[in-house]
Amino acid sequence: MKLLSGLLRHAKRRGQERDQARSLYIASVEQARRPGFYTDCGVADSLDGRFDLIVLHVFLVLRALRPSGEPGKRLSDLMFKIMMDDMDMNLREMGGGDRSVGKRVKSMARAFFGRAAAYDAAFDAEQGAAPGEAGEDGLEAALRRNIYGADEPESGEIEKLLEYARRVEAALAAELKRHCSRVGSYSPTRPVTPRLRSKQAEFSTGRIDLGGRCPYGARPVAN
Repeated sequence: MKLLSGLLRHAKRRGQERDQARSLYIASVEQARRPGFYTDCGVADSLDGRFDLIVLHVFLVLRALRPSGEPGKRLSDLMFKIMMDDMDMNLREMGGGDRSVGKRVKSMARAFFGRAAAYDAAFDAEQGAAPGEAGEDGLEAALRRNIYGADEPESGEIEKLLEYARRVEAALAAELKRHCSRVGSYSPTRPVTPRLRSKQAEFSTGRIDLGGRCPYGARPVAN
């Protein structure tokens, strides 16, 4: 009986974690589809452009979860798996076969890890730098390479995306830290505070740290 009850508790916890991971992934996708990224920041409204913005937003959430220890790692792993399953499903709906879809999903996974590593290194370099030595081109270079590729953004476009990425990274990290300090540690099964719930809602609706520049809070781009 003890074994059974333990298994049931584990299954319930995993179910709750999957639900939270799915909610975080959906919020990331919805945010990545805000029109301002494509109209004001010059990101290409294409399959590649949409994918790269989803990668950026999922990365920002996973980076915020990293200091949370094992619970955060489980949630991050689930969120990544949900992302790859979603990519697989979308490719199949577009007419891909088993072999071609499998290869493309593996390629997407490699692209995610490569981009995440570049963003991580850029944020770490900025946050670990001495005053006046922040390496301003580190994150900008990573965004230019991974979001814009061969396309040259117009004046001011990449600066808006750069400022946005920095603000969201700081906001998510600070909010999770405040949440952990109140409840002792992060747990996906523990109810979030009203403030954290509000911040999650701001993230999913695009109201987070906009500075009045890009209309990310407007309705998503139509498919």
